Amino acid sequence: MNFIRYIALVLFLVLPGCSTYQPRYLDNICHIFHGETDWYEAARDAQGRWGTPIFVMMAIMHQESRFVDDAQPDRPWLLGIIPLPRQSSAYGYAQAQDPVWGEYQRSTGNSGADRDEFEDAVDFIGWYTYGSQKRLKVSKWDAYGQYLAYHEGRGGYERKTYNDKPWLKLVAKKVKRRALHYNQQMKTCKTELDDRVDGWF
Repeated sequence: MNFIRYIALVLFLVLPGCSTYQPRYLDNICHIFHGETDWYEAARDAQGRWGTPIFVMMAIMHQESRFVDDAQPDRPWLLGIIPLPRQSSAYGYAQAQDPVWGEYQRSTGNSGADRDEFEDAVDFIGWYTYGSQKRLKVSKWDAYGQYLAYHEGRGGYERKTYNDKPWLKLVAKKVKRRALHYNQQMKTCKTELDDRVDGWF
């Protein structure tokens, strides 16, 4: 009986630590990072590696998944009872599709990267926006242009496929507004977050 109680106690202590963080206040980047400082550290590392501002990467991620780790496109159903294949392989925080995720893994040497890990997903967004800046000359601070390139792919952006999608331009404007909003909020909590990550000494 004592052994069973011991196992139960271990499971009680360990399993909650395995749960995935899901921020409650998606409109406030300070609340998001205060709830999971590791996220801030990962986003800061991605910014340092690729040069894309944290608020741009987080605005893109918000639009793609609302920070849900296993987000996927809705699955179509035949007659309401037979599940059909999803129309896209997009998955995870960044909604990266299989081919471009594979390209990211090969390019960075991060073969173990997972799309449902925040650290890998935010680094992917930084990597992708860095590549868009190099190829398309879209500023890494330009959330509007970067989101269009992210959604359409760099080839699509070059072909200006977004011009045939007025709804997408509206979404990109939302991403831009959110990035600006996140940027203003970050100014009020960045010092505290840095202290929490780096320590007080």
